[in-house]
Amino acid sequence: MPIKDLRYLRMSFWGFDGAVHTGEMVVNQSVASPVLKVFGKLFAARFPMRRMRLVDAYGGDDDRSMAADNTSAFNCRAVTGGTAWSQHAYGWAIDINPVQNPYVSRGGTVLPPAGAPYANRSLTAKGMIHPGDVVVRAFSSVGWGWGGNWSGTRDYQHFSATGR
Repeated sequence: MPIKDLRYLRMSFWGFDGAVHTGEMVVNQSVASPVLKVFGKLFAARFPMRRMRLVDAYGGDDDRSMAADNTSAFNCRAVTGGTAWSQHAYGWAIDINPVQNPYVSRGGTVLPPAGAPYANRSLTAKGMIHPGDVVVRAFSSVGWGWGGNWSGTRDYQHFSATGR
């Protein structure tokens, strides 16, 4: 992916502390405008996020970024558990509050490990995403799919322009 196809965004968000913070992420230029619309809706709804930093702050390490409960987008990496390029490598995917919205494999692996209590999706906790909520509706309004709707493996933090 040529760097010229990426865009750096700075956005306001509500933190878990109830205060407004400024976050940053990198996305593909083709989705920059829709992403700003989505995060505008999340801000208006006061949906909380723990933090929003570039994955660079974690040395490009997805596990470290998830463990920090970091909302992020672009990361030049393979799909979890595979070798094909992730949608994050193209700037077409965003992960939101990974601890509260973990990746849960068919085999029961939960990533990040601190997200294990939140694999129980009947819980209602700050920063969790549920079917039909403001986060799912905001991304759906711009045509993005949610990993929480996948069959088998569920990636509750993951939204992408391609639905993958």
